[in-house]
Amino acid sequence: MKILVGWHATDDELARFQTAVPGATVVGPRPEPHLSRFDLTLESIANDISDADCFVGWVMPDGALDIAKKLKLICWMHTGCDELDLARLKTLGVQVTNLRGANSIPVAEQAMAIMLGLAKRLLFKHQAVVNGDPLLVFANETRSAMLNGRTVGVIGLGQIGSAIAKRAKAFDMKVLGVRLHPELGAGVADEVFGIDKLHHVLAQSDYVVLSTPITKKTEAFIGAAEIAAMKHGVVLVNVARGNLIQEKPLYDALQAGKIFGYGADVWWNYKNAYPATYHFPAPSRTGIQRLPNVIGSGDQAVNADGVLDGNIDRCVESLVQFSNNKPLTWKIDLDLGY
Repeated sequence: MKILVGWHATDDELARFQTAVPGATVVGPRPEPHLSRFDLTLESIANDISDADCFVGWVMPDGALDIAKKLKLICWMHTGCDELDLARLKTLGVQVTNLRGANSIPVAEQAMAIMLGLAKRLLFKHQAVVNGDPLLVFANETRSAMLNGRTVGVIGLGQIGSAIAKRAKAFDMKVLGVRLHPELGAGVADEVFGIDKLHHVLAQSDYVVLSTPITKKTEAFIGAAEIAAMKHGVVLVNVARGNLIQEKPLYDALQAGKIFGYGADVWWNYKNAYPATYHFPAPSRTGIQRLPNVIGSGDQAVNADGVLDGNIDRCVESLVQFSNNKPLTWKIDLDLGY
């Protein structure tokens, strides 16, 4: 079995795969200049992916599937699989595993950090201190919001959403969950609802956190109608995918004060845009990230202690299962996308 490690791995990282699957041939990309060692070009893997049985990585270069004649398994080092051509992989008979749940704690912590940062106006108050500006006490423009006793709607009550719910309960918040299959239960949340009750949950929530996978059904599913259903002065946090939210209605709501604050670790991926995306400053064509009631981080939730090692461990586990013809614990449904 040949395993292609799709990043410029260290010797120790390569050895972890080799030790776990001792009979395998483990290779990495051809050395090349790169800004991040996780960058990957087709040229750097062309010779090896043609006969690789398994691919492990964060990036699948365009054209790779055209030459991957023996590929049987992709260990995708993300939770979301929307960047993969799932329909084609199904046709080719390639299985996919992902990292669902592996990063739930750091992402949940990031969501809580963003929520607190917005509620407590931390960036505004920090800058006031830096500038030496006075901060009036009990004034509308400086007063913080509370989490204690407030209601948070967690949209997507999977492993990440459940980890967020657990941490919100520690702040004595009421937690309402929305999930595709509410029959799976509320977990630590106080109540759980199906997607048909989304507006009901939005109307009750002081805070809304998006932690749902992006699929054909959820892409752009937060639009003007959903924002209108939210409470005036809601705090909205997105740690899932930028394209879950329609950007223009969100921008308008932030400008109008309908939304008190927006925080995101994820931003928009523009498709079929003209002028092309590269003409616009990332991460937002409207400049949402520059608004004073917005906190942003650039896909940094997983950039935390121990996460990389844990991600590698998860993929090693999947490769061991595959090499021993065992069921793949973290296999995704190629039709559902998760």
